[in-house]
Amino acid sequence: MNQPTPVRTAAQSESLRQAPTGALGSEQSRESESYTHGHHDSVLRSHRSRTAANSAAHLVPLLRPGMSVLDVGCGPGTLTVDLARLVAPGQVTGVDAATSILRSARELAAGSRLGNVSFEHANAYQLPFADDTFDVVHAHQLLQHLSDPVAAIAEMRRVTKPGGIVAARDADYAAMTWYPESAGLTEWNALYHEVTSAYGYQADAGRRLFSWFQEAGFVPDDLTASAGVWCYATPEARSWWGGLWAERCIASNFARQAKESNLADDVLLEELAHEWQRWSEQPDGWFSVLNGEVLARV
Repeated sequence: MNQPTPVRTAAQSESLRQAPTGALGSEQSRESESYTHGHHDSVLRSHRSRTAANSAAHLVPLLRPGMSVLDVGCGPGTLTVDLARLVAPGQVTGVDAATSILRSARELAAGSRLGNVSFEHANAYQLPFADDTFDVVHAHQLLQHLSDPVAAIAEMRRVTKPGGIVAARDADYAAMTWYPESAGLTEWNALYHEVTSAYGYQADAGRRLFSWFQEAGFVPDDLTASAGVWCYATPEARSWWGGLWAERCIASNFARQAKESNLADDVLLEELAHEWQRWSEQPDGWFSVLNGEVLARV
């Protein structure tokens, strides 16, 4: 099968070479960090698919009824609500820095008829809870979007009870792999790294979690590191995953940041969207996402 040619033009490559890596991230405070994906519907459709089974399997065996749980960066709350089912009657609190998404999470909780889950607005660097409050503090796909993940881990540790657990899971973009080979998806992956770097974030967070937790004060003997994989290989999964990213390339906060940081223009982003759509239509298409995982005993 013929492969598409690289989609970045020479002019765009020159613009990229002139873009100051990390410059945007160094200018903003931690309180004003801009979530790379944003909350476009193409992002939320992905987030709403997350459950304890497909996104927190490393943590589930340690959960017990009656535990108190904090879910940091809860997004639309599907994973939070699932955790609440597993620890009921224990109280589960989801927090997020985006007030708009919390409305959606509260609606989901109300519809679930669970009385042990609530949602609050909070910044991951300044959690509004006393020391030693929760049995479990959980963060899924959060640390890759923070300029100071070690500080956030230390804050999560602060609000965890002695003997409790801090659990994290993050994707690793450089470890993502796909078939058939696609110069367009390779270009998308490179651009994603460039955009996150420009804003001071680490796209390859998964491989760094074990190290970050040690920087935050945990000793290796108190850490269990593992990895989990999402795989998209059925026609339905390819259509869903490829469609999500095709939309994100032109309509999400990622697209806005790519243009704001002078790393891409509308033409390039449209080409990347077409590459995602092309991949999703391949009958032998396969895509995997490697996620790093850590369980830390306080």
